[in-house]
Amino acid sequence: MSRETIPVKPFDFDRKNLDNASLLHLYERMLKPRMIEEKMLILLRQGKISKWFSGIGQEAISVGVASVLTPQEYILPMHRNLGVFTTRDIPLYRLFSQWQGKANGFTKGRDRSFHFGTQEFNIVGMISHLGPQFGVADGIALGNLLKQNNQVCAVFTGEGGTSEGDIHEAMNVASVWGLPVLFCIENNGYGLSTPTSEQYNCAHLVDRALGYGMEGHRLEGNNILEVYTNLADIVNSMRENPRPVLIEFETFRMRGHEEASGTKYVPQELMDQWALKDPLETYAAYLRDQKVLTQEHEEALKTQILDEINENLALAFDEPKIQSTEINELSDVFQDSVFEIINPSEEVQEMRFVDAVAQGLGQAMEHHDDLVIMGQDIAEYGGVFKITEGLLEKFGHGRVRNTPICESAILSAAMGLSINGYKAVVEMQFADFVSSGFNPIVNYLAKSHYRWGQKADVVVRMPCGAGVGAGPFHSQTNEAWFTHTPGLKVVYPAFPEDAKGLLASSIADPNPVLFFEHKALYRSVRGMVPQNYYHLPLGKAAVLTHGDQVALITYGAGVHWALELSEDLKAHCRIVDLRSLAPLDKETIIEVVKATGKVLLLQEDSMFGGIASDLSAIISEECFEYLDAPIRRVASLETPIPFASALEQQYLAKNRLKETLEDLLAY
Repeated sequence: MSRETIPVKPFDFDRKNLDNASLLHLYERMLKPRMIEEKMLILLRQGKISKWFSGIGQEAISVGVASVLTPQEYILPMHRNLGVFTTRDIPLYRLFSQWQGKANGFTKGRDRSFHFGTQEFNIVGMISHLGPQFGVADGIALGNLLKQNNQVCAVFTGEGGTSEGDIHEAMNVASVWGLPVLFCIENNGYGLSTPTSEQYNCAHLVDRALGYGMEGHRLEGNNILEVYTNLADIVNSMRENPRPVLIEFETFRMRGHEEASGTKYVPQELMDQWALKDPLETYAAYLRDQKVLTQEHEEALKTQILDEINENLALAFDEPKIQSTEINELSDVFQDSVFEIINPSEEVQEMRFVDAVAQGLGQAMEHHDDLVIMGQDIAEYGGVFKITEGLLEKFGHGRVRNTPICESAILSAAMGLSINGYKAVVEMQFADFVSSGFNPIVNYLAKSHYRWGQKADVVVRMPCGAGVGAGPFHSQTNEAWFTHTPGLKVVYPAFPEDAKGLLASSIADPNPVLFFEHKALYRSVRGMVPQNYYHLPLGKAAVLTHGDQVALITYGAGVHWALELSEDLKAHCRIVDLRSLAPLDKETIIEVVKATGKVLLLQEDSMFGGIASDLSAIISEECFEYLDAPIRRVASLETPIPFASALEQQYLAKNRLKETLEDLLAY
């Protein structure tokens, strides 16, 4: 039987052991978001707010979930969950300011609607990509488990969102790890205009719980007493016995996806049927029948709420339009990175690059007892490069966690850990695989601090690079994917000492860092490494040689190619190891170009859209009058990375470096 032909039946309200005051409290909590919405629809028509996603007809779900959770427990709502925000008693003028893009909102005018979070009220708002929300809830719940605080985390999505891969990944992770997450699906019949019959092909979404190995319940989402009393029992049980639970709420969307969409695609008969199941009206009728709600009380409540709405609207309307400066906007992209700098010790030991990374990671785990590392095969096996070997025995399964093969959910979970007060390091087994987790990095980690001041205290370790015959899927050096995204830091060391110190600084930094580790350097490069836990500054290049004929600027494996060639040619090169690509040490770049007059830019990545292109533009703008020759770039071929050794060598930029440098020196 299709959803459209389900007969509508009256609710069987069951108050169980709820007293009259509790019944009325639930009514008041549903009435407030309904009245706010009705006012917002008027303001939308008047052009006083820009957009509105209506939750009319779904209030019982938002209010029910928010009412059974404690104020300390995180909720991750969607844009139809106004009842979550009002039940958490967020001052209305702040919500109204948020919707008008004013300073008293939660995003300083940088995002709209319900795309915000607030640590003050333990709410984490959605992003438009929907899916990462479930993974973030996993991370928050993991933090709760580590704290042993017996708290539950609740997260919302619609039935349309359940088609996203992130949702499946996150529910699988929650089940495998036994995370106390209440996964709430509001099945309101349509994803924009797409009906459920075109979204999934199972009888009910809750049936999927069996496949994830988790408990599932299907509730009448328009019956506030069914929602509240059932969830109260479920959530109390989850606190005592931490585990994920999937809830499918049957409900309906009485207005368009957003107001501009309309509802012409919905059969009128279906609209009429669900109008009879309005959660507020049916519950009010029940309360009147039970002599719990009198006409006088109802009118007094409506007057009280309307006065509150109007008073808070006046505050929001009187607030001036938001103003800012370029400096303010740029300064909010990252959280201030303030931590005690620990200098390298004089005690040193010769180490391979791979061992320096391993030692640095282990010492960071000792230094930060709130640091959790996650990745595929990193626990008992020690990771495919054995960098995490021994950490499980030292720090335990709580902090050293094998993950399922699901990059997106784990990166989102790292964000959730940060929200819940932890640091996270995620190891990509190979940097190439980060493409499966691209969305949470560039749309969640990168944007959260700018949007609502929430740090993303996450380091993503990226074993990368060619030269080891690993072929197209295990050899990319894909740093340029991320340097283009404001809000991300990108670090790329070339020497063991730098790798250890820069990794420590990346972990200490409260912002998201992509930390690139070239696989070909792991066991081929050795150096003297301080044995203590120490920091090296992010965003500071190293000048390795001090020739005066040409500036050769590079990073990663390119540094070693440059040093080798410079020695062979006896060329007077001033070689610069960038070490950090974002932030970039522009001062050093400009200084060496001015000192030499010629510049060669070397990268392992293919040419177009790479780091060298931006460096070339910077140098042209800042140093044009100092140049004695055209800027030259050397990069790898515009092809995927081949497997066979001869083809790989032909592909790599190293193959063209000598000729280009000789031409530049002779210019």
